[in-house]
Amino acid sequence: MDEMRLNQAEWRVRHAFRRGDVVDFRTEGGGESGNESEERTVRAKVLRALLIDRPTEEGEIARMRVLGARITGTLDLQYGTVEHPVTLSGCHFEETPLLYGAQVRQFSLSESRLPGLMADGLRVDGVLRLTGCRVTGPVALGAARVSGACFLDDARLTPGPDRDEGPALALGHAVVEGDLWAAGLTSYGQVLLDGAQVSGVVNLNDARLEEPGGTALQAETLTVGSDLHAMRLRTLGRVNLRGAAVPGQLNLAHARLRNPGGAALRASGCRAGEFWLREAAPIEGGVNLRRAHFDLIFATPEVWPDEVRVDELSYTKLNPPLPAERRLELLERDVEGYIPAAYEQLTASYRRIGDDAAARTVQLAKQRRHRATLPLYARLWGHLQDATVGYGFRPMRAAGWLAGLLLVGAVTYGLRPPRALTSGEAPDFHALAYTLDLLLPIIDLGQEKSYTPDGAYQWLSYGLVLAGWVLATTFAAGVTRVLSRQ
Repeated sequence: MDEMRLNQAEWRVRHAFRRGDVVDFRTEGGGESGNESEERTVRAKVLRALLIDRPTEEGEIARMRVLGARITGTLDLQYGTVEHPVTLSGCHFEETPLLYGAQVRQFSLSESRLPGLMADGLRVDGVLRLTGCRVTGPVALGAARVSGACFLDDARLTPGPDRDEGPALALGHAVVEGDLWAAGLTSYGQVLLDGAQVSGVVNLNDARLEEPGGTALQAETLTVGSDLHAMRLRTLGRVNLRGAAVPGQLNLAHARLRNPGGAALRASGCRAGEFWLREAAPIEGGVNLRRAHFDLIFATPEVWPDEVRVDELSYTKLNPPLPAERRLELLERDVEGYIPAAYEQLTASYRRIGDDAAARTVQLAKQRRHRATLPLYARLWGHLQDATVGYGFRPMRAAGWLAGLLLVGAVTYGLRPPRALTSGEAPDFHALAYTLDLLLPIIDLGQEKSYTPDGAYQWLSYGLVLAGWVLATTFAAGVTRVLSRQ
């Protein structure tokens, strides 16, 4: 480094670096990090030379700690190795820093303003901190590897109208061995987390992600070590979590997901311990939960939109506890139509908590939904089973029908007894026993074969015999279904 060509600010940075001291320009040159005064202007090539050449003083630990500087030129550390911690907080960068393939100990750009950050393949042995940054171009951290945590909390990403440069934030296939902390992140462009691996927590609480007509959060096959918190998340555009793996909570409580005219949430094949939509706003756009698996889903029916896909969705428990009739609303919204497995899944969840009545309600709803897919003759038979015994899930209906018909027959034939077929040989007539003989095809009380009614009363007897056979058949079908279910 040619020391004779350094300006006053650069001399201060050089000497402070050798001793690990802080250089704070925030109260100098007008107090704005973008001020053009030479008193706070540092050329990027000077910083690069310090970081690469590593000048030190004996007995001191070198470290770059610069606050509030105006950095001109391009900070180019591509493929370089920086062995000292770097803190460039509250700085104003005129050009996009280039850190492609670089290896650094620890790197902080907190509260800085940048036109972008190109850092694909970056290796950070400690913490990467972009807290509160204001970036007007893409932040590229694809395939980066961070041994500690990665902080993007309260950062604001506002790429220009030309989106051909890629996502606003790209962390595709990155590896973060600590937490990915992006609480309060604002991004007016796509946040890309495809294939990323985060050993700790992903925190998107209070984040605002917008990509109208596109995908605001692209996180296919994201792997998280514990939880993904996105409480109070606000999105405009699709949230894509296809194939994501979250062993703890996938928490979207109080969130608002919007993508009118498209899919607002795609979580097909996603696996999570708990999926929370507690007190979330009604989702504006479609939801795809096909082949997803959750141990617990916390959501009320009001959250779900009209277009929902739940084919092969599996879960263990649903919260909050609700009547089966309310949970059935979701299954009726599935755009795929009748999905038998979805009813079986809901039935199983009610049986796990011991609510057999709710489980039977779901099974009855399943049979009614299935009936609509059958040909006419089968639908008619289905209506008959439904009205008589509720497809076997309402067996007491048969007893009610039987009691009603028994009363009609007993009163009618009690007022107008039928004539005996063989005078003097017939047993005494009992209207109740005679009606039972007509209704129950497997019981012979000796009344039906000894007496025969006349005229319209004979047609009533035919009707009772037919009704008895129908009741017996449908009841047997229902019992068979119950036994096979158990």
